Amino acid sequence: MYGTIGILTGGGDAPGLNAVIRAVVKTATCEHGMRVIGIEDGFEGLIGATQTRLLSASDVRGLLPRGGTILGTRNRGNFVERTKDGVKMSVESVYQEAISNMRVLGIDALVVLGGEGTLGIATEFHQRGVPVCGVPKTIDNDLACTELTFGFVTALDIATEALDRLHTTAESHDRVMILEVMGRHAGWIALHSGIAGGADVILIPEIPFSMNVVADKVRARDDVGSNFSIIVVAEGALEIGHELIYQNKGDAARCASSWWYW
Repeated sequence: MYGTIGILTGGGDAPGLNAVIRAVVKTATCEHGMRVIGIEDGFEGLIGATQTRLLSASDVRGLLPRGGTILGTRNRGNFVERTKDGVKMSVESVYQEAISNMRVLGIDALVVLGGEGTLGIATEFHQRGVPVCGVPKTIDNDLACTELTFGFVTALDIATEALDRLHTTAESHDRVMILEVMGRHAGWIALHSGIAGGADVILIPEIPFSMNVVADKVRARDDVGSNFSIIVVAEGALEIGHELIYQNKGDAARCASSWWYW
C-alpha cells in the first residue's frame, strides 16, 4: 500500500461529481495501489462520529451517467459553526478535530471537489499541514487559469436547449421572453448560451446594463417586423445606477434558471 486518499464533495450539486470520484478511485487504486476513503456529507464527515467508507473500483462502476454525488454534500458555510457540550467551539478546534480524525482513519491527503467556499475550507486544511488537491466544481466557469470547470458545459447545453424551445413560443405569441440563468458574479453561462441559442439581448454581471437600451433593442426589432425577442439574463446582472437585490434562499432557488415573458 502506498498511502490513503480521502475524497469529499461539498457545496451545491453540479454535473460530473460522480465522474470525478470514479476517476480518482480508479487511478489511485488501479494504477498506484493506494486506498481511497470516501468522506460523506462534505467536511461534516470528518467531525464527531466520522462518516466514511472505503471505495474500490467496483464501488464506482457505472457512475459516469449518474447525477449528484454518491458521497453526499452539505452547505460548506456551516462547517466551523459548532457547539460542544453547549459551548461554541473555536474555529481552530474544529479544524484540529477534523485533522485528528483524519489521522485515526489513516488519511494522508485530501481530494476536495467543490467551489469557492469548499475550496476555501480546503485551503485552511492545507495551511495546517494537510496535503490537499482541489478539484474546481463550479458551473459558472469563473476560475482563473482554468479553461473549463466541470459542470459548465452541461449547464450551457441545458440553457441553450431552453432557448431553442423558447424561440418558437415567443414567435408564436409575439412575446418578449426572458431566460434567467445562474451566474451571480460571472456571465459565462449567459454569454455562451445566449450566443449559441440566438438571443437578442444578453445581460451579464461584468457589464452593467441600461433598461432604456434594452427597450430600444426590442423596439428596433419590432420596427423591422420581428415581433418577438429573447433576452438572456445572468442572475447577477446589474442595472446602471442600481444595486444587486439578494433574495432569500427559497426565492433564489425558485428563480434560478427559470423564465418569464412580457
